[in-house]
Amino acid sequence: MINKVVAGADEAIKDINDGQTLMLGGFGLCGIPENCIAALVKKGVKDLTCIANNAGVDDFGIGLMLQTRQVKKMISSYVGENAEFERQLLSGELEVELIPQGTLATRCLAAGYGMPAIFTPAGVGTEVAEGKEVRNFNGKDYLMEYAFDADFALVKAWKGDTAGNLIFRSTSRNFNPVMAMAGKTTIAEVEELVEAGELDPDQIHTPGVYVHRIFQGKAYEKRIEQRTVRSKA
Repeated sequence: MINKVVAGADEAIKDINDGQTLMLGGFGLCGIPENCIAALVKKGVKDLTCIANNAGVDDFGIGLMLQTRQVKKMISSYVGENAEFERQLLSGELEVELIPQGTLATRCLAAGYGMPAIFTPAGVGTEVAEGKEVRNFNGKDYLMEYAFDADFALVKAWKGDTAGNLIFRSTSRNFNPVMAMAGKTTIAEVEELVEAGELDPDQIHTPGVYVHRIFQGKAYEKRIEQRTVRSKA
């Protein structure tokens, strides 16, 4: 077996270069690859195209990369919590492609399955459909959307083993598993790394065949995007 384990985030992202396309897993601030993002900021790569459900917040997640002007284009479905994102979008500094959330997930899935494109009813008759092929199946119109073509997928799992098998928890399963399948090179950071054979096979969400590098992360903040608490009354 090829040794997939690397020492940390700096080594894991060492061959990510300017102008490449990255998938970044997570949902809101849940299950995002915090260590890899910090390493990318430290490395200073720029002109990146980032595919992610959202763009983080101003001082966390992809928001850190926006602050340092490392992102050329965002492909995402929800961006409402990031003032710097809004500023760059309105000023023309940042190219943005907003797509329906289900379409985002399915284009990742298609890439993982080796499918060139999908057909979806989402976006028909809206700005999303401009310039895209529309086909009619059984009396209903569908948009053709291409599978993503990402150089790297950066994902974060709760637990993994040295063979690259991954287990995700709760909301972090929304995009991490499909993105792990879809990158030409998939880098996984995990909270706990164990030896191959220690994970229950029935609990594994992403098999190691999709993962090229894995490391045990550290100092996870796990921020809450919008904290809602009950009053003391």
